Amino acid sequence: MPAPSPRPPRRHVLVLGGTAEARRLAAALAAHPAGIRVTTSLAGRTARPEAPAGEVRIGGFGGAEGLAEWLRAHRVDALVDATHPFAESITANAARAAAATGVPVVVLRRPGWRPVPGDRWYDVPSLAAAAEALPGLGERVFLSTGRLGLAAFARLTGRHFLVRAVERPDPPLPPDTEVLLARGPFTLAGERELLRAHRIDVLVTKDSGGEATAAKLTAARELGLPVVVVRRPALPDGVPAVPDVAAVLRRLGLAPDGTGQAEQAGKPT
Repeated sequence: MPAPSPRPPRRHVLVLGGTAEARRLAAALAAHPAGIRVTTSLAGRTARPEAPAGEVRIGGFGGAEGLAEWLRAHRVDALVDATHPFAESITANAARAAAATGVPVVVLRRPGWRPVPGDRWYDVPSLAAAAEALPGLGERVFLSTGRLGLAAFARLTGRHFLVRAVERPDPPLPPDTEVLLARGPFTLAGERELLRAHRIDVLVTKDSGGEATAAKLTAARELGLPVVVVRRPALPDGVPAVPDVAAVLRRLGLAPDGTGQAEQAGKPT
């Protein structure tokens, strides 16, 4: 009687995580009937991150070269960058590591925000540009850009800044800064009350996209407040992006219905 054929190794997907989309993707991969091995890498910047399904590693790789070596050593079959839309250096390293190893890569990015009638938005390309745009827009600023990069506003005087972040930001900060520690999602009623209670007259935010923190934009529109929106950095050339978990599964040939052939995740759409 012939010996049974050895079982093929499980496909291994590395998810660069830290977002809600990354956690949903890890859960979908871990529960997939094909028996996918999923590892989520977290940068370690948040003290108490929500643990995703599957395996977890914490900490950097040591740049693109270190990530490429990890992909080879752990026999990764596909790389999904599901980091924050403003994690520019991580995305660049992922693209270079994928090119060096031949591992297909896809970027999972929630759609960005778009203005609607009644919005008073001022688009800028960076936090530094946002700081330059503030004169003339308001003196009580709701700075909803996270805890990193606040040094761009540190030299601004004569303004009160309300900074909201999951964890306390590191200095330097603007001289007149009030820190509010909170984690989304946030409700429209809560955001409306926050803007009124703190007498905010201008909002600064990154174009993070998604619904968890979008209510502040509606509240600002209702109150007629200007909003300075820092737009996302461009993706590296040739790196495909998809808007949701279902689209990632389709690119990996793991669509829920199991139909169709696997797509090449490294091929631009």
